[in-house]
Amino acid sequence: MTEPARRPSASDDAPDRRPEAEIAAAVAANDPGPAHEPTHREIRTVYIGLMIVMALSAIDQSIVATALPRILSDLGGVAHISWVVTAYVLATTTTMPLYGKLSDQYGRKPLLYGAVGLFLLGSILSGCAQSMTQLILFRAVQGLGAGGLLPLAQIIVADLVPPRQRGRYQGWIGAVFAFCSVLGPVVGGIITDTLSWHWIFFFNLPIGIGALVVIAITLRSSRAGVPGSRTDYLGALLLSGATACFLFTLTLGGTQLPWDSIELLGLAIGAVVLAVLFVLRERVAPEPILPLHLFKERVYSLGSLVLALTFMALLGSSTFFPLFFQVVMGLSPSSSGLLIAPLAVGTFISARINGRLLLAHGRYKPAQIRGLAMAVAGFAWLAWASWTDQPLVVLEPAILLLGLGLGFVTPNMNVAIQNAAPPADMGAATASASYFRSLGGVVGVAGSGAILTNHLHNALASGAFAGVLKPEMLLRGGAQEIAALPPAAHDAVAAIYRHGIATTFVVGVAVAALALTTLLFLPERKLRTTHR
Repeated sequence: MTEPARRPSASDDAPDRRPEAEIAAAVAANDPGPAHEPTHREIRTVYIGLMIVMALSAIDQSIVATALPRILSDLGGVAHISWVVTAYVLATTTTMPLYGKLSDQYGRKPLLYGAVGLFLLGSILSGCAQSMTQLILFRAVQGLGAGGLLPLAQIIVADLVPPRQRGRYQGWIGAVFAFCSVLGPVVGGIITDTLSWHWIFFFNLPIGIGALVVIAITLRSSRAGVPGSRTDYLGALLLSGATACFLFTLTLGGTQLPWDSIELLGLAIGAVVLAVLFVLRERVAPEPILPLHLFKERVYSLGSLVLALTFMALLGSSTFFPLFFQVVMGLSPSSSGLLIAPLAVGTFISARINGRLLLAHGRYKPAQIRGLAMAVAGFAWLAWASWTDQPLVVLEPAILLLGLGLGFVTPNMNVAIQNAAPPADMGAATASASYFRSLGGVVGVAGSGAILTNHLHNALASGAFAGVLKPEMLLRGGAQEIAALPPAAHDAVAAIYRHGIATTFVVGVAVAALALTTLLFLPERKLRTTHR
């Protein structure tokens, strides 16, 4: 892939006021795809570097979650411990669309270098943090880089491989996330116990540096930018503000602030106002950060909605798997981590099968319908098994089924959206779809957390535990404290948690069924066999 050369002209510094279609045509002419069709071996070498980049994003969250109790004991600030995760997620989600649009304008490779570099800088700073405030701030810096890791890796794959052939490589993405979801808690526990929690952040350095070296050697060029393009920084600021207010509303509501508080109402109104201003800005911006014409393409609009609903159901339920295994079933943290592994294994198996089906038949919709149907069945199975207190031998196949179903959805939908997106908007379409997916996951976690918290508050309000245990013990869900209760009190508390978490699985059934219904209206576009 050789980046096309062009002569500078006097018009390069002038604003580009051409119609959007004309700009897209200019991009297509300037960047007609790879100078030669890369071989499977060449793509595979680039893919190694991209998988290392994706591993950075996938492994970080699980490692940090394992070390949070030790971080709390060293730095204190129990009231702000959740912000170690929230700051990262907030920064990651708000920057995804910006990375996609900037990569359309300035090329993929420079943006990928910048994202990895910023992520590593945030990792170094987080590892050196001496207070909870510093750690939260530095985790936000880390998240600013993490927002570009997964979208840019997916965009570069789209540049290298035509949609029809892309299924061959999608299974490896599932393998990376499956491997990291199992490896993360183990590595995080070992590093925290043998060294200190500071080293879980330094652990990112050799991985990130390795990714940069492999990409520098294998990825010979990036997609050319748009001549005379300008970045819509005002639109990016409005979108980031709307997203931040929305996420703050979800995160603080029902925990640190009452849902009817004036502060929370102000955040909700701010999210709506900024979102409206963002849409108005994008209608007139010469180079919108999120081109609104993408929503006229039903594959993009419905596909993004399906991704958001799918991850809303998945994260809203799977987040409470460790709590279920430890508090309800009385298992150790290490055992609970291994018992979640079938979710990752199922995702990997179905992603590998899906890649072969996509390559053989060139159709992305049938596999997704089967996958979401399996996910609905998996959630229903989990809801029944948890509510009726079934043993692990009944629960584990349900988790595997859930993973098998979801592995058919995400890779196919990414291919469908990239196949339908105009060449000039490939980066924006891919990154904004990741944005909606991430946003859906945050909504799912917040919603399920609210359901469980409300269930626990109702149990306390009933007076059944008066004089038996302290209210904060029930709300905190400390596995060791609950395990130390007298048998009768322990069984009662475990039953409350079991029914509360089972309720989140029931909600997962409804959300997954809504995603399946939405998917039925998704058009089936013929997958391109070339980059054009």
